[in-house]
Amino acid sequence: MSATTKIRPRDRDTIIQALSAGVVPRVGLQHVQVGRARELSALVRDVERVADGGSALRFVIGEYGAGKSFFMSLVRLVALEKRLLTVHADLGPDRRLHASAGQARSLYGEAVRNLATRTKPEGGALASVLERFIGELVKASQETGVPVKRVLEERLGDLREAGGGYDFAAVVEAYWRGSEDGAEELKSNALRWLRGEYSTKTEARQALGVRNIVDDADLYDGLKLIAALARLAGYGGLLVLFDEMVNLYKLQSKQARDQNYEQILAILNDTLQGNTRHLGFVFGGTPEFLTDTRRGLYSYAALQSRLAENSFARDGLVDLSGPVLRLQSLTPEELHILLGNVRNVFAGGEPARHLVPDEALSAFMIHCSERIGEAYFRTPRNTVKAFCQLLSVIEQNPGADWRALLGGVDVVPDVGDDGAEEAAAEVAAPAANGKASGEDELSSFRL
Repeated sequence: MSATTKIRPRDRDTIIQALSAGVVPRVGLQHVQVGRARELSALVRDVERVADGGSALRFVIGEYGAGKSFFMSLVRLVALEKRLLTVHADLGPDRRLHASAGQARSLYGEAVRNLATRTKPEGGALASVLERFIGELVKASQETGVPVKRVLEERLGDLREAGGGYDFAAVVEAYWRGSEDGAEELKSNALRWLRGEYSTKTEARQALGVRNIVDDADLYDGLKLIAALARLAGYGGLLVLFDEMVNLYKLQSKQARDQNYEQILAILNDTLQGNTRHLGFVFGGTPEFLTDTRRGLYSYAALQSRLAENSFARDGLVDLSGPVLRLQSLTPEELHILLGNVRNVFAGGEPARHLVPDEALSAFMIHCSERIGEAYFRTPRNTVKAFCQLLSVIEQNPGADWRALLGGVDVVPDVGDDGAEEAAAEVAAPAANGKASGEDELSSFRL
């Protein structure tokens, strides 16, 4: 980033607030982004392939605090610039790819609520996409002299042939009728259905005249239909970003994990075989989520064979063509640039307002290295968080000396949340006791 680029006060405050809390800012990523040019180039090619009518799937793998969420947010912004729609959501205890108690529908609903376009990158763009689709219908009607309703029926013909597409097309048509008649309630009901907010078929039938709703079993089909709608509205396609996939790894039930992994396998097969068009997926997870043979993706044989990494990519060599993309550690030089970018954000992009000199950046890195070793650049989240806290104190206390403060800054390794640590402990326990990883957990239980 150029040191002379001014940063708006609102963006400055938003970025600082997010980095100080250890989360990804929703705006201004270009002001702090550094490194990982090869990984980003690989994802840009995926985005371009989706826009050209293809499909893509990536697993972005990195340790806690390594920058997965930041990297995925950057990819999302690239997709928006390439005229794709994006949806994103974090998995959690109440959001899964496969479930029978509403968790999959909850994930779908959260993703569609976050539907974003280039003009509405913050999400909530579903109504805008539908209005654009209607605008395309009117334009085509004027050019051909064909009534809008007939153009609508022709455009929705392919949607009706897809899985779950009949009701989806009927709801889109209902939104068009509401737009034509000025019936805001009908439009609102259509949006509710498309966001998966109806919990009973009876309620949906009374409101829209359709017999089905978006349910747990419809998550993948629903996303494919959103991608088709994106094309009808004039966009390049849809990019789906699901983060915190480690929550599938934490599921205690093996049956529940396998059912979710089967859903991933179905998406993977469709994508790699070219059965989907204008649709891409990016999943973010930890190394344990991928490679653990007891609870991770590698515990499912079909996924392990498809996600096995290139055996020739070793000794510093990388292969970015496969579905698995491991985030490489930032080099100390890149982290130095990152800290300089953070300092520049605090200054609002004005070098004259820098709170600390260049020597403070090097001193802070030495301090971190002495506290937590090489983890300070391998998982930089807590390093950046601590640096923001240091600058905040200096900013609010003009007389403070950064040299005196530096010894009091505590930096700890980023090891994730307690749930992940417990899961990792459970995985490690059999090996620690000299047992095979596939052995039954209660085989050595005694009274």
